[in-house]
Amino acid sequence: MTEAAPMIPDQRRESIVQALHRERVLSFRQLSDLVGVSQMTVRRDVAVLEEQGLVQATTGGAKLVSRLVLEPSRAEKATSEIAEKTAIARAAATRVRDTMTIYLDAGTTAQAMRPFLEHVRDLTVVTNDIATVQTFLDHPSADLISVGGRVDRTNLSTIGRLTRLTLAELSLDLAFISSSSWDLGHGVTTPVEAKIEAKRAAVEAAERAVLVADSSKYGRFAKYRALRLAEVAEVITDAALPDSAAEAIAATGIEVVRA
Repeated sequence: MTEAAPMIPDQRRESIVQALHRERVLSFRQLSDLVGVSQMTVRRDVAVLEEQGLVQATTGGAKLVSRLVLEPSRAEKATSEIAEKTAIARAAATRVRDTMTIYLDAGTTAQAMRPFLEHVRDLTVVTNDIATVQTFLDHPSADLISVGGRVDRTNLSTIGRLTRLTLAELSLDLAFISSSSWDLGHGVTTPVEAKIEAKRAAVEAAERAVLVADSSKYGRFAKYRALRLAEVAEVITDAALPDSAAEAIAATGIEVVRA
């Protein structure tokens, strides 16, 4: 009986994607048995598929990327991944120096930077996040610029064209961008089209853009792309981001910090 010819890489990767559509999550050992190659080869295949935005590497295996249809509410965000967000915020705050002008994107991760910026002097904080504005009202020296626009009540932020026009008039040292869905293939995405303008305008106005997003959001994507990942200079996330994902992102020249 003639043995089946070994699959070429594209055939292996197609088989991996099809298997993950059936099982959702599989270990590297299971995938190795499925396609008949070593786990090392499977890991390389998964890395390629991850760059294409089709799968996400996990600890010991891989899973399909998941589509984000609805933006989580502010209340939901405030109670999720608290320790991870705090670690990310602490690391992000070390980038901020006296007299800088920084943008804090809407979201609980950027807002979590507030306690770590207490002693930064003559800081100018620009934000479209209503809750973040409130937390900086008692900062001892910060100049605060609240970016106007249409109010998103669910997430306590301003969005849309007016937000973009204001940001276009500013010069920022750093823009800290948040996201509920991100990966190497899809970039920074959102299910809310009106959120695109603020993120893009902030990145265009900044000398350096930093994505602050926890690893639970990695591998998720929504229908609107706000930014390509290459448009940020640095990603600050948490320690649970898989090595394969961190290495793939770093290979593109983006600095990766797992706090």
